[in-house]
Parts: sequence; structure tokens; C-alpha cells
Amino acid sequence: MPSPVETAIRSVVTKGIMGVAGFNRAHRKSSTPNPYLTGIHQPMEAEYTLTDLKVTGTIPPALNGLYLRNGPNPFSPPNPATHHWFVGDGMLHGMRLEGGKALWYRNRWVRSPQISQALGEPPAPGPRTPAGSESPNTNVVAMAGRIWALVEAGGLPVEVSDTLETRARSDFGGLLRQGYTAHPHLDPLTGETHAICYTGQNQTTIWHTVITAEGAVRRHEPIAVQNGPSIHDCMITRNYVIVMDLPVTFSMAALIGGASFPYRWNPKHTARIGLLPREGKGSDILWCDVEPCYIFHPANAYETEDGKVIMDACVHQDMFVDGNTGPNGSICAFESLEIDPAARAVTRRIIDAAPQEFPRPDERRIGQPYRYAYTVALPAQGDPSFLGDPRLFKHDLGTGTRQVHDFGPGRMPGEFVFVPAHETAAEDEGWLIGYVIDTASDTTGLVILNAQDFTGPPVASIALPHRIPPGFHGNWVPLG
Repeated sequence: MPSPVETAIRSVVTKGIMGVAGFNRAHRKSSTPNPYLTGIHQPMEAEYTLTDLKVTGTIPPALNGLYLRNGPNPFSPPNPATHHWFVGDGMLHGMRLEGGKALWYRNRWVRSPQISQALGEPPAPGPRTPAGSESPNTNVVAMAGRIWALVEAGGLPVEVSDTLETRARSDFGGLLRQGYTAHPHLDPLTGETHAICYTGQNQTTIWHTVITAEGAVRRHEPIAVQNGPSIHDCMITRNYVIVMDLPVTFSMAALIGGASFPYRWNPKHTARIGLLPREGKGSDILWCDVEPCYIFHPANAYETEDGKVIMDACVHQDMFVDGNTGPNGSICAFESLEIDPAARAVTRRIIDAAPQEFPRPDERRIGQPYRYAYTVALPAQGDPSFLGDPRLFKHDLGTGTRQVHDFGPGRMPGEFVFVPAHETAAEDEGWLIGYVIDTASDTTGLVILNAQDFTGPPVASIALPHRIPPGFHGNWVPLG
């Protein structure tokens, strides 16, 4: 737990602490380049609208919609000594597909008041929060009939149009005053969206939030925690919401020292995974201890006939051991975690020991038994810029096998999302869509793969004449 002195500092002299932190952040220097401001991560400096797009192969005519991706792209040059990958201004990248054609590509900064002012635009309407990013940089999702740019730790959702223009910040009628999450999960069986939310200003409470298909917040249930854990994602099953309370927590020392992302590996924090009954009180959560580890992203979870919960995830043995510029720690593996609510125990089993991240399933199977998961390979020996391996993996969890799609030397994929071919398509009947950087030419392609011919050549690739910096998360938004 925080010491009484630390608690007093947080509650009484926060402005003073933030002043010291700001001074130290401005005056820190580094003798080496920041890997998240150079190379593949070098920010874009302008917004584009491109319509004359070169297509190799054939875009499936059934793909009528918008592929969107979000990621950090600092608007103004930050201090390289203190810039962290997770805190750059959000930039959206979108590609509109219709009738077998690529109609346009656009990139737009999510408008914070500062960005609007710098561009000479009126500020976007909507409430503001005392903590959190006002230019969400982590995910972009369709929810309740609208498109939202998202970030965690206190930032509000920002609604954007289907041409990527910022419309408004929203706290959903005051019910999300303390921010939202980067990773909500739509339950395909109910149409409701579940999330676990936290804010950097509250070290003792997180929330389970449910948003209805109509866009109303019907549940915002507090859950007691300690030390201010960083909870990047969650998962759902038929009866539970899975809460990952793991040993990355708020660090006052890192904040005072000028860190722009003040979360660090905390070996004193008990690692545990909680099973919260979907309609239960926060006090009803079943906490199950687990070996110390950190999980950014689960692929999916479901319940077995004997009452256990299976969650498959990319699991890091530690994370943010120093954490000054981005993710760092031991290489992760793709694992299956069996959570036993009766024994209050978690058993970990390695599915694939190769380092990998950004797992995605067929989203129609969220919370239910499923067969396929798709992940992005990470460099075997680690990399200062985190990414850099040219491969995607397709895991067949039914047979225990793995297929590999290798884009070739110098080509670097980001997260790929699965899009079913039609409403009743089989679980891998459809396409995988994502951006691939060509480091030799400093360009990018939006690549479409046939999920059932995973190792085969792309169905189509749409060329962009510039490099899109590796961002975080993308999604397909069908359009009528």
C-alpha cells in the first residue's frame, strides 16, 4: 500500500508535485536517441487525404467499410529524454473500401484543445477531465452506432466521424467523469460493451462499466484495489468479467523524476486475476493469485463445463522495469491461463513460446469457446522499438498448431484484425487486414490476407507513399 506520507502528498499537494515533475521532465537530458521518435516510429508531420491509391491484387467486393487504426504521433516535438511511446498525441489512419475499390486514405490528429489551437480551429465541444489524455491515442472502435477514439487512465472517449474528423469529447452524460478504457469488449450475444476502467488520480478504485447497444451507461461498479494498478485490458465470459490486477503500478518516484508515463514494475504488488460476476458488486469479485507477470492483451476467454475459466493471452514475465520510453522487460509468450474460481488458483500453460503480441480472435466469438487467434511476432532478442519482426502467426487452438505468414525482410506488420466474409461465415472464413511498413522504401501498405490461406500471398495490398508509424490498435467498421 502507499505509505501515509505518499497518500498525503497525493491528496494535499498534488499541484506542487506536478510542478516538480514538470520541471524535472523539462530538464532531463539523454545522450541517446529516443527509439519512439526515430526510425519506424518517427512521427508524421502533416495530415493527408489521398484518393489515387495503387492496388495490387483484388480487394474483395464484400469489404464495404472503413479500416481504422489509432496510435501516438506527437504534434509538437517532445523532450526525447522523457518521451514515452504511450503518451504521444493520437493520430487516426483510415482507409475506405467499397465495391472492390480503395476510395481514400486519411490521417487526422484527434483534436485536443492544444492541437485545435495550434491549427487555428475552434476547440471540440465536450467536457474535460483533470487527468488523462485529451487526444486519445490507443484504440478506435465502433460503439453504439458511433466511432470513438479511446485511451485509458483517465482520458475521455472522443467521437469522430467516418471521415476521421473530431466531433466531441464525451463522458456519457457525466457517468464516465473519471475516464474510460482503451479496450472495451462487445458481447456479441447481448450487444452490450464491457470495460474495466481506471484513472491515474485514484489509486484505490477501478470500475466495471457496461454500455448498452443504445449507448447508455447502465453499470459503473467500483472495485477496490491497492497501489494504482495499470489495467490495460480485460476480458469477458458468459458469467464473468476478468480483471487483471498485476504488478505494474503507479510510481510516485517515477512521476517526481519527470516520467511522462509513471507506471513501473512493482514486485511488492500481489499478482492476481479477478472473476467479477457480471452483475455482482465489486466486493463479490473472486480474486485468484497468479505468478507475477503482466498482460497487455488477452485474445479471448470462455468457461468450461466444469466451471473453470480459460483465458488465452500474450504474457510478459515483467514489464516497465525501468520503462522510461516504452515497453521493456522479458520477452513474452502466448499462454493459456486456467482460472479456477473454486480453488482460487490460476494455472499457466504455454501455447507458443515465441515472443508475440497484439492477439486478435474472430470478435464474434468473444466470451465463447473459439478456435483461432492471430498474433504479431516480436523480435526474438527484443528490440528498443518493441516491434520489428516480419511475421504474423495464426494459432489453431483446436489442433495446437501454428501457421506463419512472413512478409519478408524489412517489412514490419502491426496488429491485424479479422473481418468475416459474411454474417454466417465460419470462424476463419474471411480476411485479415492491417498495415505493413516497408522499411527500405519508408512506405506502407494496407494488406488484406485470406485467413483460410494464411501462408499464401496477400489478396490485395493498397500502397501508401509514406510510412505510418507503428500504432496500437485498429478495427474494421462496416458501412452500409
